[in-house]
Amino acid sequence: MRMKKPLLRSAPLLSLLAICFTISASPIIAAAKHPPARSAAKPASKPIWPWQASDIAVDPAYVFGKLANGMRYIIRKNANPAGTVLVRFDIAAGSLAERDDERGYAHFLEHMAFQGSTHVPAGQMIPLLERKGLAFGADTNAETGLDHTTYMLDLPNNKPELLDTALKLMRETASELTIDNTSVQRESGVILAEKRDRNSWQMRSGIDQIKFAYAGSRLANYQPSIGSIESINAATSAKIRGYWQREYVPAHATLIVIGDIDPKAIEHAIAQKFASWKAAKATPIASAGPISATDQGRTSIYLDPASPERLTIMRNGAFQDEQDTVATQRKQILRLIGYAIINRRMQSAARRSDPPYQSANFGSDDVFKEARTTALIVNSNDGAWAKGLAAAAAEYRRALANGFTTGEINEQVANVGNYIKQMAAGANTSSNSDLLRDVISLLRKDSIPAIPAQQLALFNAFIPQITPEAVLAELKYEAVPLDNPLIRFQGKQAPDGGEKALRSAWDSAMATPISAAETQTTAKFAYGDFGPAGSVVSDMREPLLGIRRLIFANGVKLNLKHNDFEKDRIYVNVTIDGGQMLATKANPLATAMTSALASGGLGKHSQDELQSLLAGHTL
Repeated sequence: MRMKKPLLRSAPLLSLLAICFTISASPIIAAAKHPPARSAAKPASKPIWPWQASDIAVDPAYVFGKLANGMRYIIRKNANPAGTVLVRFDIAAGSLAERDDERGYAHFLEHMAFQGSTHVPAGQMIPLLERKGLAFGADTNAETGLDHTTYMLDLPNNKPELLDTALKLMRETASELTIDNTSVQRESGVILAEKRDRNSWQMRSGIDQIKFAYAGSRLANYQPSIGSIESINAATSAKIRGYWQREYVPAHATLIVIGDIDPKAIEHAIAQKFASWKAAKATPIASAGPISATDQGRTSIYLDPASPERLTIMRNGAFQDEQDTVATQRKQILRLIGYAIINRRMQSAARRSDPPYQSANFGSDDVFKEARTTALIVNSNDGAWAKGLAAAAAEYRRALANGFTTGEINEQVANVGNYIKQMAAGANTSSNSDLLRDVISLLRKDSIPAIPAQQLALFNAFIPQITPEAVLAELKYEAVPLDNPLIRFQGKQAPDGGEKALRSAWDSAMATPISAAETQTTAKFAYGDFGPAGSVVSDMREPLLGIRRLIFANGVKLNLKHNDFEKDRIYVNVTIDGGQMLATKANPLATAMTSALASGGLGKHSQDELQSLLAGHTL
């Protein structure tokens, strides 16, 4: 199953790509034993949809189809929020599909989609949308990634004429754009301004990280960026059109409609509008590689006066081509728990009174379908990188050498199980955005949107087999060993001793003897008695909104409101009178640290203890 909100396969490996390395959800694992072979036989030809070659049943509430020209579509009826619709036109081509003389043209074309077409003259698309009640930028937008370009319309109502307009605009984008030289020249100035706006230290560091981590690959040179100043200035109608006609073909396209609609009517409308889009030979999906599994021993220092201190220790390995099946999901849940325990240990260390680092994370994920990356990331105070590296490396080694305790396993099983339970309970009240995330995961990761109740049953049946031994074995199978790794330092000032000192510190950390993990026992929740019940002095109901208000003798007011927006969920909000106006000249920071109160835990439990006590609970 792919859950509505993503659980991390590992901690997000920030800055390794422009996006976080995450999977869209944690799978449910069946109770069967591991198969003797670690890779399943591939079908003779790739199916249209991944569940056609899987033992996972797709959620029947979705409507999937494919036109004769090769364009796919996905439709889902959903009335949360009622009367609204999400429309997405996804093209499986982005920055990686650009040729050497087309740098930035995937993004440039995204701009041209709003500059006029055969049936919507230049300057009329935005007014047309605004007349229909859509705010350009808020409800209408597009985004370009490395392997995709997506056009987005968030419709505020489901009136037939608005739906017709939305499909019409997507159809125009497919093959009817004007792309004249006047618009190209005008938009080049807009894009150059956008390039200047994006030139932040985060962007520069991210680009450097990718170039270092995947040196020699296509990925290192084709980030989802705006392109060079030279390529933008050299853009012409013919060049942009050449990229568009080559990559915008039916076989690369998927239309998504999710919302308060009649699926049969939408399916008919899609066929009417898009069947005339002529089929064309699809270029192969651009590769992000080559990414070498033998790349090792390199060290890099990146300095920026605005950059916090961070160490990234990583290795790349071969891509594990694992089809989304029950067997694969079983393995993934074991990996998820292993990464979660390691990161939980690192989080506990960061909460100490004298923490070795600000934060540390360990995880793995796929690099498209070219490789997989395992990385240990350590964020430290300026100048404290060596202390942080030693502590994080010790936790990494300790886990892989000694494994995990039953208590640690139980805590993470409770968390994952509760998450799956909540998703199953809320399946009938999923929002359009939740369902869209599942569909995007299908397109990007071949992840099957399954039936939540069935996935919950599979997970519950598998729980007895989630043992410390099984988790450690699966973690060792996936995680690329950090032997002679790539090491990258970023910060304001280079470490004393430079690259040699970084490498020496890692070698020392790997050679230092490690102790066993501390055994932690979870105490009983200490709060159960809050004294006698308060005295109610007023009980009234506001008739218009149906809010019940109780006032207690001590002045506390309680407002209660029932709704059916989310099943089996209760939201509690406590408001304390005062706020920033309590700050005075004598005490200007009276409320400045209010947002940090939660990190202090409670009087009888630290934040770390509360996290263990509340495992398996949604709070």
